[in-house]
Amino acid sequence: MTTTLPALIASLLPTLSPATSLLPAVPLSEYGWMGVTIFAGACLQGVGGIGFAMLAAPLAAMFFPQLVPGPLLTMGGCLSLLAALREREAIAWRLTGTALLGRTIGGMIGVLAIAWLRPQWLAVVFSLSILLAVALSALGWRVRPSAGNLAIAGTASGFMATLTSAGAPPFAIVMQHMSPAAMRATVGCILGGGAVLSLAMLAGAGRFGIADLTLSALLAPFLLAGFAVSSRLKARVSAVAVRRLLLALCAAGAIAVLVRLALQG
Repeated sequence: MTTTLPALIASLLPTLSPATSLLPAVPLSEYGWMGVTIFAGACLQGVGGIGFAMLAAPLAAMFFPQLVPGPLLTMGGCLSLLAALREREAIAWRLTGTALLGRTIGGMIGVLAIAWLRPQWLAVVFSLSILLAVALSALGWRVRPSAGNLAIAGTASGFMATLTSAGAPPFAIVMQHMSPAAMRATVGCILGGGAVLSLAMLAGAGRFGIADLTLSALLAPFLLAGFAVSSRLKARVSAVAVRRLLLALCAAGAIAVLVRLALQG
């Protein structure tokens, strides 16, 4: 019989065994692979500013459905806030507020689109748009990180996140020419605030509970370890390398969405 995480904790803490029903039943081998995924995603986002959800969400959808959507949103939000706190002096607060407003509006539009339209086709259009923007950026196209552009990026991000769980690419396209520290800290604020809003809506709909929160806490050591490693790596990565990483992550995220939609038929 496969050992599960709740059973192991119950054996180690017998006096708390009545509460272990609140724990998600996760085999230890699966927990280990979850940890590897979370560690890699945290390290990637700690260096590039985005990447956690782009790596973890497709893998979770295929192999670890317990992580979707609550635990991934919880850990992604915590990671984003950690990044913002680490380089808090570089946060562009005006841009953050504008982007969060746009993200809220985009999320509402996304909910309406799911109810009234075929979200799969909309996700395809947005993913192809991201790939086009990546190609144009690689050819020298430049988007100024103004309040207006961040509002548009925020709206697109909220819409994409609602449909596909991948909402970071629009921000990366607009903010790719900011300094790495400012980009990481500002995106961290935006994604952290967006995660709080999304979790509140999930909780209100009954799709986020104690088991999700517990699984997030059990995977937190991997998240913190990946973030700690990224703190050592970020100083060794140049602004040009960070920009290339951002564009690569945007393209990979868009392709992952298209592949997932194709597999769903």
